[in-house]
Amino acid sequence: MSADCLFCRIVAGEIPAARVHEDELMIAIRDRNPQAPVHLLLMPREHIESAADLTDADAAIAGRLLAAAATLARSEGVADGGYRLVVNAGVDGGQTVSHLHLHLLGGRRMQWPPG
Repeated sequence: MSADCLFCRIVAGEIPAARVHEDELMIAIRDRNPQAPVHLLLMPREHIESAADLTDADAAIAGRLLAAAATLARSEGVADGGYRLVVNAGVDGGQTVSHLHLHLLGGRRMQWPPG
């Protein structure tokens, strides 16, 4: 855990968040500034700065995030119509919190290109 990391503090329960899922490897919360009718953030409990820092040793965490996203998309009612998964890496990639997280966005038609 990183003491100055917003998401580490959410994982630790120091900052309240609307949790929709949690297990031994990760948690999922509702985004406080949703960009779609369904906007969840999925993050590992372990502090990993960015997707750019993932290694083969993190395969279980990466897999769990993706599998949980699919499960949550079904439970949130957006799986059949489709949804978007977004991982921002680094400042130029749009990452604003230095803790790996996956955005699950759904409930409306997504536009392309996204940026």
